[in-house]
Amino acid sequence: MSEREGEALFPERVAQMVPYKPGKPLEELERELGIKNAIKLASNENPLGPSPKVIEAVREAAANLHFYPDGAAFALRQALAEHHEVPIEEVVLGNGSNELIDMACRTYPDVDAGDHAVFGHPSFVCYWLGCTAAGVPYTAVPLRDHLHWDLEAMAAAVTPKTKLLFLANPNNPTGSYVGRDELRRFLAGLPERVVVVMDEAYYGLTDAEDYASGLELRDTRERLVTFRTFSKTHGIAGLRVGYAIGPAPLVDALNRMREPFNVNLLGQIGALAALKDEAHVQRYVAMNRTERTRVSRALAELGLGVAPSQANFVLVDFRRPGTEVYDALLRDGVIVRPMPPPIETSLRITIGTPEQNDRMLAAVAKLQRS
Repeated sequence: MSEREGEALFPERVAQMVPYKPGKPLEELERELGIKNAIKLASNENPLGPSPKVIEAVREAAANLHFYPDGAAFALRQALAEHHEVPIEEVVLGNGSNELIDMACRTYPDVDAGDHAVFGHPSFVCYWLGCTAAGVPYTAVPLRDHLHWDLEAMAAAVTPKTKLLFLANPNNPTGSYVGRDELRRFLAGLPERVVVVMDEAYYGLTDAEDYASGLELRDTRERLVTFRTFSKTHGIAGLRVGYAIGPAPLVDALNRMREPFNVNLLGQIGALAALKDEAHVQRYVAMNRTERTRVSRALAELGLGVAPSQANFVLVDFRRPGTEVYDALLRDGVIVRPMPPPIETSLRITIGTPEQNDRMLAAVAKLQRS
């Protein structure tokens, strides 16, 4: 189909979009390079996998795949409401927290009125993708030293037209976080009209004494929504389940923009089972904390710059082009995540099992000697 003369096929903002590029699949690497038993430490997945209770529940639910899921996801929303001690009207689900980000960009800013968004950089690329797709003008505020949140600069970037602000805590891809007192002052000082989205995909993996969730700070402002996901600590990234908690009017607005049946049958069933197996979650959290410390120390001893992390990954500065390091590690069967400017000499490495981490460290040591 050809364009009509003088008429663009699609808006300019579509041309600006770059499809989200996930970590390289294991099967693709093994097929391309003929490598066997490769390991993937690129996508911040839970290496322990889902709870056995999730697998059992999903297997049983598979017999009902000819039915649509509950469009309102009542059982899962009710369980989440009870878990977090909030009314069910304050809970809405997303097809992963990625969909919630997209929904927020389409829901809160009024593009026709010139509303504006603020987020940090580098941070989760889906804030940029969501704003660009929705046509929302934005300001991407540089992090201090490309690693740490600059809340003073973010507050200064807020204008009378700012309606939406994203803050990932802990941040992806840096692993940094904002402490309780600083975060409280920041939230309380923002204009009332701004909807703040606290993206807490890595909540539960923190061990900093002064870390505070957005749910603990709801008294700071009315327009505060917290996003969570089942992809990390619960280990069911493949089922794509996220959720938001916030004041009922903000949640109702998101729900109005939600796609019908956006969380599928197996996702709802699996998330319910995952929520009930806290012991499985805590086994992973404990392993991640121990391994994060060990891996960070080992990488630093190899002469690399390791950013302090409160998540299930570390950002490692190799002080040379990251793509070269990435390609070299691929040839050793280790998949990590290269980074774009301004942190292109760094790679993000997911914390895996002890065995996976040993293999990654051996590959990095070999590279450092070469």
